[in-house]
Amino acid sequence: MTTIANILPNLTLPPLPRPRVVALAYDGLCTFEFGIAAEIFGLARPEMGPNWYSFATAAIEPGPLRAQGGLTVQTDGGLDLLEGAGLILLPGWRGAEAPIPPALLEALRPAHAAGARLASICSGAFVLAATGLLDGRAATTHWRYAEIFRARFPRVRLDPEVLYIDEGDILTSAGSAAGMDLGLHIIRRDFGPEAANSVARRLVMPAHRAGGQAQFLPRPVPRAHEGDRLAPALEALRQNLAAPPSTRALAARAGLSERTFLRRFHDATGTTPARFLAEARLTRATELLESTPAPIEAVAEAAGFASAALLRHHFHARYGLSPSAWRRRFGRPTP
Repeated sequence: MTTIANILPNLTLPPLPRPRVVALAYDGLCTFEFGIAAEIFGLARPEMGPNWYSFATAAIEPGPLRAQGGLTVQTDGGLDLLEGAGLILLPGWRGAEAPIPPALLEALRPAHAAGARLASICSGAFVLAATGLLDGRAATTHWRYAEIFRARFPRVRLDPEVLYIDEGDILTSAGSAAGMDLGLHIIRRDFGPEAANSVARRLVMPAHRAGGQAQFLPRPVPRAHEGDRLAPALEALRQNLAAPPSTRALAARAGLSERTFLRRFHDATGTTPARFLAEARLTRATELLESTPAPIEAVAEAAGFASAALLRHHFHARYGLSPSAWRRRFGRPTP
């Protein structure tokens, strides 16, 4: 009999000092955002062994609690569940201008001070910002809330163009689906890339979208004939990181003039060929850093960078980490 347990490799995960994840529930709960939290952190995963997260749902107010779609939520307890939590997750909020109960803020601050990480999906960032803990720090939320967020929380360095931002002990993500990217990122931080890849495979989604990726593109899905034309050019860039074809050669592959090619390339990807290539090089570098013990110089060469120094420069500018720090955080342990 084929089961998830024998399709996915069994992993030996290190124990977390605080394995409990608590998702907060409220009247008017965002059902999809809560589902993301429960699916990523609350689902039984026997292939992960005994050190996987424990999951609980905490009500921030007396019930009954209604969720979007006509559902009623029954929780595991109240805000007392925050004590000892390693991760507290805000799955959205009632609305950008909805009031935030003082009792919730008064529970989040000491929980954070005691060592809990705080994370939000979409409009949940409004709750985290209201605690004051994001003052002077970077955060994101859904792009359509950017104006009101800046007006209410001018001390927070809002970046509404990215999928998620990791400030170490406080993490924020953009519109709903970006919560899945943030969840996988947290798993990568806690347990490494193999665990995140395993969860992504069960979710049938990409294992890693960088937090700095744009929230939306002017036209995310290219027309069918454009996708067919651009596919060889995109593949040529990915396969020739060290010596990529010129724009003229790429346009010729697509059967377009250079001007038309650049316009359609931007429409389909939201960027230019040069920036697409830079991102592809960084993606390849992260893959090698996570999965091999190769020296940084060899990683730089294989990813198409002229030198290790150039790799370090671009890596730090993109991720705020050195390649070595990335490997220590996300790399697969080696004997």
